[in-house]
Amino acid sequence: MSKATSLRKYGKQSRKPKADRLFVELPQTPVRSQPKTKKVIEDDDIQNNGAFEELVGKISTIRIDDENSAPSIPLRRSPRRKEQHIPATPLRVEAIKLQTPRILSPSKPKAPVDIDAVGREGELQVLSWSDICPTGDKIVKIAEASYAEVYRVTNDRGTSIIKVIRMESPIKPQTKAQQKSGLVDEEPHSESDLIGELKISEWLADIPGFVVYKERYIVQGKACRELLETHQSFHKKLKRQDPDRLQFYPSPSRYLDDTRFLVVELGDAGTALEDFELHSTDQLWDIFFHVAIALARAEAHIEFEHRDLHEGNLCIRKTGQPIPAEDRQRSGRFGFSGLEVTILDYGLSRAHADHQVEGSQPIAYDLERDLSIFTSEHAPQCEVYRRMRSFLLRGDRVCLPPDSHRKAYEEGIDGPITWALHEPYTNVLWLAYIYDWMVKHFKGLKKELNAFKRLTKELWTHLNPDADDSIPSFSSASDIVRFALESGWIEEDQLMGVREDIEKSILSILTTNDDLGKELDIDGATETPYRRSPRRRQRSVV
Repeated sequence: MSKATSLRKYGKQSRKPKADRLFVELPQTPVRSQPKTKKVIEDDDIQNNGAFEELVGKISTIRIDDENSAPSIPLRRSPRRKEQHIPATPLRVEAIKLQTPRILSPSKPKAPVDIDAVGREGELQVLSWSDICPTGDKIVKIAEASYAEVYRVTNDRGTSIIKVIRMESPIKPQTKAQQKSGLVDEEPHSESDLIGELKISEWLADIPGFVVYKERYIVQGKACRELLETHQSFHKKLKRQDPDRLQFYPSPSRYLDDTRFLVVELGDAGTALEDFELHSTDQLWDIFFHVAIALARAEAHIEFEHRDLHEGNLCIRKTGQPIPAEDRQRSGRFGFSGLEVTILDYGLSRAHADHQVEGSQPIAYDLERDLSIFTSEHAPQCEVYRRMRSFLLRGDRVCLPPDSHRKAYEEGIDGPITWALHEPYTNVLWLAYIYDWMVKHFKGLKKELNAFKRLTKELWTHLNPDADDSIPSFSSASDIVRFALESGWIEEDQLMGVREDIEKSILSILTTNDDLGKELDIDGATETPYRRSPRRRQRSVV
C-alpha cells in the first residue's frame, strides 16, 4: 500500500539555529521499546473478580516516573508505525491495595453487603437514591455517556458529578407506550465491562486534563422523585433539539428494590462543551489545544486513545478572566481565555501503562462486540466511529459506509480487527471532530471566526479526515502539539506546570535523539518529515 514519497515542508519554517530547532522534531508516535510479543485482550475477557473489587472499592494515585524515558530511535519519514505483534493471552489484573473512599452524602447508609457483581470478596458501601440526593440537595441529569448516565449533585458541601452504570439486576419491563415510542434499553453491565475504564482512570490520575475520580459505591432500590423529574426534563430537552433521538436508558420509574447501579463520583469539571456557548476565538484556541496537549501526554505515558471524544465528553470551566490583547505578554495564541478543559469518559478507551515492559498488557474495550456503534447514524459522531474502524480495515483516510461494518472481527490490513493495538491516529480523528464542531457552533463575530479559520488553514489541511490521500496527515495528538509549537501558537514553557514530574514528560516526546543527525542536511537545515495519510505498514501476527 506504500507509495513513493518526497520531502515536503509545512508549518512555519523556523529561523532558529539548529540547536533551538531540535525541540520541534517530534516522533510521529510515542517512542517505546519494541517487545518480541505482547499479551493483550479486550477488557470484556477479564476474569479476575478480586481485582475488580479492589478497583471499584478504592482509589489510588499512580506515579508515572520520567525515568522510563523513550529509547533513542531515528525520526520516521512517514506516520506508518513500527511493526506490532498481536498477542493472544488473556489479561490478568493484579489486586492493588488502595485507600477506602469517603461517601458523598450518606444520610443513613445501609450496612456494607457482599456484591457478587463486584467480586465475591468485595464489599462496597450500599446507598439508596435518597442517600444520594437527600432533601435540600439538587440533582440534575447532564449527559449520557457510553454506558452510563451522568448527573450533577449540588449541596452545601459543594458539587460533584456522578456517573451511574446499571449492573446486572432486575428492572420493570417496558410498558406498551414505551415499546411504541421505540425505547431501546441500555444493557446492564458486568464487572468485565467496568474494570477497564476504572483501571484507565487510575493510570490517568496524574496527567493534567483528565477528570479526577473521587469515590465509588453501589446504589440500590427504587428511584426518588428528584431523580425521575430530572430524567424526564433531560429527555424533553433532547427531544426538542432532536425529535428523532431515541431514549437509551430506562426511566427511573422502572427501578425495583433490587435494581443496582455502580456509581462513580467525579470532581465537577464544569459545563459540557455541547452546552457551552463559544463567543471568542481565544476559547477555540484554548479548548482545542488543551485537549491536544492532554492527549499527547497520555499518548506518551500510557499509549492512550480516547475513542469517544465528542462534545459531551469534554467539560469547560472558567478559572480566570480572559486576557485582553493589549495586556498579553506572549505572542502566541494559547492560554488567554481563562478556561480549563477536562476530558471525561473512558468507556471505549484503550491504554497501556507499562508499554515499555516486554510482556505487559494493555486494556482496550472491544468495540467489535456491538457493531451498531458503527452502523448507527443517530448523531454526527457516529461517522468518527466508522472512521476509526475503517482505518483498522484499510489503513488510510477512506471512511467506509455503515453497511461495510456488519461483520465482527473482519480481516483488516493486520489480520482480524483487534482494538488492543495502539493507533494514535484515532485521537487525530477526534481532534478533527472537535475542531469542526466548535467552528460550526461558534456564536461570536463572524469576522473573528474567519480570522481563526485563516490562521488555522494549514492545521486543518493536515487534520481534515476528508483530505485527499496526497495531503500529509498528522498521525497522533503529539504530532499536532509539535505543529503548534513550530507555528508559534504554543510556547515551550506553557507545557510546564505545578506537577513538574508529569509536565516535563510532555517535553520528552517533543525532543529529538542522538540519531537525529541522520535526518539533517550538511548545513544544519532540517526538513519536516513528510507524513503520508495515516497509512500503516503491515505488522506480523504471532
